Amino acid sequence: MDGGEEVRVETTPYCCPTCDGGEVTGHSRVRRNRKTRSLSTSAASSSLEYRTQSLHGPSPVTTFGPKACMLQNPHAVMHIQDPASQRLTWNKPPKSVLVIKKIRDASLLQPFKELCIFLTEVKNMIVYVEKKILEDPAISGDENFGAITKKFCSFTEDLDDLSNRVDFIICLGGDGTLLYASSLFQESVPPVMAFHLGSLGFLTPFKFDTYQSQVNQIIEGNAAIVLRSRLKVRVLKENWEKKARVDEKGIILTNRDVESSRKAVQYQVLNEVVVDRGPSSYLSNVDLFLDGHLITTVQGDGLIVSTPTGSTAYAVAAGASMIHPNVPAIMITPICPHSLSFRPIVVPAGVELKIMLSREARNTAWVSFDGRKRQEICHGDSITITTSCFPVPSICFRDPVNDWFESLAQCLHWNVRKKQNYLSSEDEEF
Repeated sequence: MDGGEEVRVETTPYCCPTCDGGEVTGHSRVRRNRKTRSLSTSAASSSLEYRTQSLHGPSPVTTFGPKACMLQNPHAVMHIQDPASQRLTWNKPPKSVLVIKKIRDASLLQPFKELCIFLTEVKNMIVYVEKKILEDPAISGDENFGAITKKFCSFTEDLDDLSNRVDFIICLGGDGTLLYASSLFQESVPPVMAFHLGSLGFLTPFKFDTYQSQVNQIIEGNAAIVLRSRLKVRVLKENWEKKARVDEKGIILTNRDVESSRKAVQYQVLNEVVVDRGPSSYLSNVDLFLDGHLITTVQGDGLIVSTPTGSTAYAVAAGASMIHPNVPAIMITPICPHSLSFRPIVVPAGVELKIMLSREARNTAWVSFDGRKRQEICHGDSITITTSCFPVPSICFRDPVNDWFESLAQCLHWNVRKKQNYLSSEDEEF
């Protein structure tokens, strides 16, 4: 290189290779079949055609919703950024906010009203609230608050599409509110600010006492964020129906199973995918494939496939390790395995996992996604799992590292024990 020439590395927006193929097409088809009253977002940029699946980790230049993105770091190498340098910025000032409140919790009514009045009257923002929240008698019956609710934009889950309508999200409640917020966005997710008003609060770092100054700071931009990777899950089901075979005289001879169609459903999962034996007393018996190769057969109570965020949830209770959200990985954890040597393993983000019932399985299996959408899995059905291209940008109170270790200490009491007594010089003689 010439001594006086400046070398600058240009980073390009990340896009997984499958975005150009059948994945987005299939996703658009599912969205068209669903009842919707608003336009969906366009497909992700297809400028990068030669990316490999091993690069499914979050990129420093990912966008979150219509206006938010992460500050680009010119010193980033291989799209891996120091967690302490992950900062949120706004391309344009945010104008709309989605407020999610825990349902049927009377203690959240006053904080919810205060926050909505502040956002609407003081900050002049467009506030989106779920319709079933506004139907709560404690809210609909409040005449003083009624004038404020008329300014809200209401929506219904699985009916209205919030893509490109919400600039950022505020959650009031526990960790479940963040999981619910994630489920509302099947593609790009706006930044999420979560207030600890629930029971555990591992994913909710903000306290509501000083909400006005904290919300102002987020609106002004340049806040720390942690990118929580999600799992893209595709469930393919074989739909069978009973049809009778009739002879020429119209006499029914026998019944037989005839394949009618194959149904595919896709989910974005923030915590984990759980496959278990359901109500059956038999062991679950499912085959686990990695990139098309059978790696093991799971015999036990079931299997957990989790993100790093989900590693501190069900997975850690089943004996798994805790992984920081910035680590690009997928954790596989057996539930009460019949083999003592079957230990949890961590695989790279971007590999494709596939789960199917084994041929020798005595019963069906059941699957749930972040504890929701529970359904039965039969022979011939399959569950395909890989890292999603659309992470959840969670706004930090301080930074991704300190917030995570603070949650380990405060919520999970990690390595908390009674300290050993000091050993004096006199004690050493004995």
